[in-house]
Amino acid sequence: MSNPIPALLAFLKKNDGINDKAKLAKLVVTQFNLTTDRSVYYCAEFAIRFSASQKVSFSNTVASLSRLQKFDDRPFISCLVTPGVNLVLLANSTLLKKVSHSSQQLRVNNIKGSFNGSDILREFAVIPNSAAIPNNAANLLRLFNIHAEIGFEGNLPRLVEATNNISPTGNPFKVTSAHKKIILAAPMRAQAFTQSKDCATLKAELDAKVKKFQNEILIAAMIENVNVRGRVIEYLIAGEDERLHQEMVSALNSKSNNLPAFKTENALGDYSRNFKEYLTETDVKTKIMILDSNPKAYNLDKILEFLSQERSVFLFYFVGIELGKPIQTVLVSMFQKRLLDATILLKHWAGRNSRGVSQFEGKTISQLIQHPEAAVNVEEAGVFLDRLINLKGA
Repeated sequence: MSNPIPALLAFLKKNDGINDKAKLAKLVVTQFNLTTDRSVYYCAEFAIRFSASQKVSFSNTVASLSRLQKFDDRPFISCLVTPGVNLVLLANSTLLKKVSHSSQQLRVNNIKGSFNGSDILREFAVIPNSAAIPNNAANLLRLFNIHAEIGFEGNLPRLVEATNNISPTGNPFKVTSAHKKIILAAPMRAQAFTQSKDCATLKAELDAKVKKFQNEILIAAMIENVNVRGRVIEYLIAGEDERLHQEMVSALNSKSNNLPAFKTENALGDYSRNFKEYLTETDVKTKIMILDSNPKAYNLDKILEFLSQERSVFLFYFVGIELGKPIQTVLVSMFQKRLLDATILLKHWAGRNSRGVSQFEGKTISQLIQHPEAAVNVEEAGVFLDRLINLKGA
């Protein structure tokens, strides 16, 4: 079944100037066979809330946070009906600055309050080129892909902090002049490593693990929960507990829903390897090739702290899975040119006392898996790192 969102956006555009919220809502409900939940209209693929204003800026209440929670797993669209245009904004939790009305009791375990139109971000920052992604119809699906990796549960602590003006905890990594010199040399280290025999050795080790567990990886790829699926596959490849490996293999082969309980460390990488000239951390990422999802990349403070070590090299091992086809893999530096260009910064989401976290745009990952390329633009990577160093928390 095709995604109805492009047709919805075209329909809203076609009705620019209708200047009647109720009439437009009725037309959309009929055209797309939507179900009504109070003021929210929805189907499996999206939910939409209509508001009206004489201007394109508005402070109207859009929805309660609890109502958004029900629909945050699909694009939640705020359509502002004005005399001239029907303005479309993505209003999922990742795109909210805070919660406004009746929110004093908002806690992680107590969903309270509503958000206004003015609480919705109008643009989303991107690194390395610092160009923001406008929150509009043209970027709606792109922004939703960013949101989907985080979800409501990932955004809730940030919204609680921002809404209640809670003082941020922790501190961003302090980069000294000595650190900076080592960090800015990281692209050269990465370039040298990707051309070395050590890189081939690392790739062969990881490929051997994929080959050993390829049947289980393909079974795990069918797990619907994206977080569980990724953690299981990544543990099969990089996990160190042999007993847990065997329990997981047994559960997957028996098609049991009772996978063994396991905890993955919140570390920068999944697979550490200490070579004579290089200290490597490799993050294993699973890519279901038919899905256009954005995988998490790294915490910016953690990556700077790691790269401040003399021999440090940080890499990604992407595992591409497509039904009926052999598993494909690629090992690349975090500075690989196309990967660097596809890096998205989530500054506001990460907390105020942090430089932020990052994601990769999913299409680039698919392209790298299908057409491996190790090229590093050292100059561009240096500019990228310099910008990360200069980012401030709070």
